[in-house]
Amino acid sequence: ADLAVHSLKDVPMELPAGFALAAVLEREDPRDAWVSNQYGSINDLPQDAIVGTSSLRRQVLLRALRPDLDIQPLRGNVNTRLRKLDDGQYDGIVLAAAGLKRLAMQERIRYEFDTNTMLPAAGQGALGIEIRSDRSDLMALFAGMAHANSWQTVTAERAVSRCMGGSCSMPLAAHGEWQGNTLRLRAAWGDEMQPNAPLVRAEATATVTDLVSADALGQQVAQLLQQAGAQVRR
Repeated sequence: ADLAVHSLKDVPMELPAGFALAAVLEREDPRDAWVSNQYGSINDLPQDAIVGTSSLRRQVLLRALRPDLDIQPLRGNVNTRLRKLDDGQYDGIVLAAAGLKRLAMQERIRYEFDTNTMLPAAGQGALGIEIRSDRSDLMALFAGMAHANSWQTVTAERAVSRCMGGSCSMPLAAHGEWQGNTLRLRAAWGDEMQPNAPLVRAEATATVTDLVSADALGQQVAQLLQQAGAQVRR
């Protein structure tokens, strides 16, 4: 293959030697989506309702919102997950809004979580083009497709996860939002082994002009998380 297109949420925080990102495309909706055939939002659920997600991040954030919920694993591609919901195995499920929209299934979205309520995963909603690092021709070819703000934002988010030793299997959220020419980066970490423990949160704002300054902001927020009690995964 000459290139691969990835959801950045699932790309390792450090690419293996010999590979590089040629471009990050303009980001789709980074938020989480609530999908249910009966309930308009998580607030409408009765006590002990069954909610499906296999994301540790979503699990700790959902428990912080509704500790009474019964959160159960949910695996498979989008169609499989929706079929399990339609079969009555869950009262509602949480999926990435971007995935549903890209598959033209946005009508299944009952509610999109505000980022203040459910902080997204690092890179969620963004697509990256990966190439072999020795393919300078492809690097030049895709340069025009890169979206600078999106690339800088996800670089900051992914730096948080990298410094925390994380991946998509870690209960960690990191999300950046632009305020003029400054980037506000927020992160949240939860302990999946102690579901009643409060979330650890951190945030910082900085003027970001390139990938280097974006990465530095992410490192700063990761350090703040650790100082607040979040544990690095080795």
